[in-house]
Amino acid sequence: MILCKVTGTVTMTVKHPAYQGEKLLAVEALDENQAPSGQSILAIDRAQAGIGDTVLVLREGSGIRQIIGRDHGVPVSEAVTRDDLPVRSMIVAVVDEVHTA
Repeated sequence: MILCKVTGTVTMTVKHPAYQGEKLLAVEALDENQAPSGQSILAIDRAQAGIGDTVLVLREGSGIRQIIGRDHGVPVSEAVTRDDLPVRSMIVAVVDEVHTA
């Protein structure tokens, strides 16, 4: 998981079937001081995030395949091995506050 800031929306006229019905956002990774790191990522939005929101992004394909598979009634054991879901990043939470020690 990484902390990111939503920087924009993505509109696609032609897309892979795995992205059908999904909202795609551009996010920028934040460093340990919550400053932009310069690394931009495209991520499926499952948290109803908007531009300017700080979000938590899951960057692990197997976990994302499990989430998408569950939505389509696919057992976890089958979902994790699917190769027809080219998705690596998913916004899973909007972050209200970050406190560091």
